[in-house]
Amino acid sequence: MAKMINPQSLTLNTCTSLIFPSIHAPKSLFPSQSLAISTKPISKIRYTRSLIGPSFVAKASTAAAVPDNITDVLGDVGIFTATGEPVKFEDLWDQKEGMAVVALLRHFGCFCCWELAEALKESKERFDSAGVKLIAVGVGTPNKARLLAERLPFPLDCLYADPERKAYDVLGLYYGLGRTFFNPASAKVFSRMEAVKKAMKNYTIEATPDDRSGVLQQGGMFVFKGNQLLYARKDEGTGDHAPLDDIFDICCKAPTV
Repeated sequence: MAKMINPQSLTLNTCTSLIFPSIHAPKSLFPSQSLAISTKPISKIRYTRSLIGPSFVAKASTAAAVPDNITDVLGDVGIFTATGEPVKFEDLWDQKEGMAVVALLRHFGCFCCWELAEALKESKERFDSAGVKLIAVGVGTPNKARLLAERLPFPLDCLYADPERKAYDVLGLYYGLGRTFFNPASAKVFSRMEAVKKAMKNYTIEATPDDRSGVLQQGGMFVFKGNQLLYARKDEGTGDHAPLDDIFDICCKAPTV
């Protein structure tokens, strides 16, 4: 049976234990051998520019360094639909004229990501009306993605799984103990406790990746117009999400390709 958490009983200590499971969670969740986690090496691609676009540049509060040929490199990355079908990034939206907001969550068992997924779901109609495709990707296998989709709930056709963190590596998103456990940006989530409690109504920690190294991954937010990258932002720490109103403004101001 999936382990449930009562959102009404959430406290600062409870949330801290969910952000930092290796410190506070039961040993059964993080077995002794997981303490020897080695940081997964980042892609060897050289990162040279923070934002790409010949005529339009969005300034994120935290600009992500991405390769010059990001759409070519990212397009070949293979991930999975939440139902388990393999798919390439280049097939997720119209590469000629389609507008897409791509939210990379930390992992499907991260309560901060349930909060972000709830906000994305509530904003979906707004993005749909503007002709923007909403895409959410998380670390974990498709069955973990389905737990989030079923329990939150979240639209299954907008949710994708990246168990090997391939897209995260290509985009150069932060990964490691320091970013996950000790970055000051992680404290932002404590100002959004009501939203967290709402999102965690049916939360289960069983959505956490079986490969526990995945909990050290941070996410990010990206906006594409066709094959042009308009906006890029790395999450500095756990729960440091891009404001969705800012993302919507970027979409509305995007130039015609």
